[in-house]
Parts: sequence; structure tokens; C-alpha cells
Amino acid sequence: MLDLSVLATFAVASAALAVVPGPTVTLIVANSLRRGPMAGLANVLGTQLGVATMMLVLMAGLDAIVALIGEAFVVLKLLGAAYLVWLGIKHLRSDGRLERMEGDARSMAGYAVQGFFVIWSNPKALLFFGAFIPQFVDRTEPVWLQIAVLGGIFMLVASVFDSIYALLAGRAGAVLTRPRVRFVERVAGGLMVAGGTALAFARR
Repeated sequence: MLDLSVLATFAVASAALAVVPGPTVTLIVANSLRRGPMAGLANVLGTQLGVATMMLVLMAGLDAIVALIGEAFVVLKLLGAAYLVWLGIKHLRSDGRLERMEGDARSMAGYAVQGFFVIWSNPKALLFFGAFIPQFVDRTEPVWLQIAVLGGIFMLVASVFDSIYALLAGRAGAVLTRPRVRFVERVAGGLMVAGGTALAFARR
């Protein structure tokens, strides 16, 4: 089974990956600014549920599943790109008005679903995990169990960093003026549109 040195190295590597902002962090920050930290934390929950399903795919056998998907991978990529562009346009059209969310269950579920689809909007993330995690796996031991452990560590580390982004952005949103919130949302929207466009034209 994995020893402590391998787990520690993996945790540090996961932290280095999690701290770099990507589409999910952009979404978390934008929603936390506008709707408060609860919206961002709901995004975090959905994102980690998405990562958990990716870990299940890895445990089931990434190569076999990618082969089974075949050309459907292109369709998934285009759908994901379209979703990112759509979210980006929504943020670009924002007027910067703050609507603080106080934990309404329906709203929380909606933002969680949003986070889930954003992580899955880029199927290349699945391929990335398929290349990153196996580097720490001992092939002489049960692979699925090691992937579960490593995936759990990554999710924990990513949740901590993403939650910090949500809390800091939520606090900033409480004191920022409306024009500044609108500026941040437009930057976030532009990044999402750019990311979605790049994903659409990226080669498999």
C-alpha cells in the first residue's frame, strides 16, 4: 500500500495544482462576489462531486472508458465548451448588483450542479487525472484502492483551497462597490468565454 512519503508528495503536488486558478476557481470567485460565500461553497461541493465521479471512472479503467466513448468525446468537449461560454456570457451581462444568498436549499443545489458541470465541461480534466494519479500508484498493490485514497486526498486539498477562494471573495464582495463587482464579473466572464472557445478548438 502507499507509504507516507508517497502520500505527502502527492498532497504537495495536489496543492500546487489546486492553488492555480482555473475555470472552477473563476466560477467560485465570481459567484462568491455576487451572491456571497455560500454560493461559492456550493460550487465547491458540486466541483468535488464531479471530481469524485472522475475518480470512479479511473477506478473502472480510464483507457477502456475512453475507448468506449470514442467519437462521443468530441461531442462532450463541444457541449462542455458551449456550457462554459454560456456561463461566461451570463457573467459578462451582469450589472454588478449583489444578491447575497443565505443558504436557500434550492439555490445551494443549483450552484452545486453548476460546479459539477463546470468540472465536467472539460473532459480533458479526466484525461489529466488519468495521467497524474497513476504516477503515484504501485502496480503491485490493488490499483482501485490506491486511486480511491489518492483521489480522496486530492479532493480534500482542492476543497480547502477552493473554499478559501470562496470565503475571501465572499468577504470582498461585501465591501466592493457595484462597479468593481461588475468589473470582476466581466473579467471572469471573459475568461470563461475564452476557456470555452479554446476548449472547442483544442485537439483531442
